[in-house]
Amino acid sequence: MVANAVHHVSLNASDMPPAIQFYEALGFREFERPDLGFDGAWMTLNGMGELHLLGFPPPDAVGQHFALQVDDIDAALNELATKGISPTRTGEIEGICRQAFLRDPSGNEVELNQPL
Repeated sequence: MVANAVHHVSLNASDMPPAIQFYEALGFREFERPDLGFDGAWMTLNGMGELHLLGFPPPDAVGQHFALQVDDIDAALNELATKGISPTRTGEIEGICRQAFLRDPSGNEVELNQPL
């Protein structure tokens, strides 16, 4: 086997403060990032993976996304609603998972996934 884990995902973000706030609402926490010569932020989700936000305009959304596993999608959506975040669409893949798709302030798509 070549790889044993996902280290990080990088996303472009056109406005860093709203992007950081959005991902904090999902459970990410920002941590120190070295000066790389451009705006950005590094965030972690429970120390188990990283999200690197890059201060550049995002590409057009054509289906690319990443998914976050949740235990209870209804509870997650209720909590996010209190923070002004609502899904763009929801669905279920029968026998596999329930899904809710969100858009961050830059238009990047994030899936919440509850395995069945």
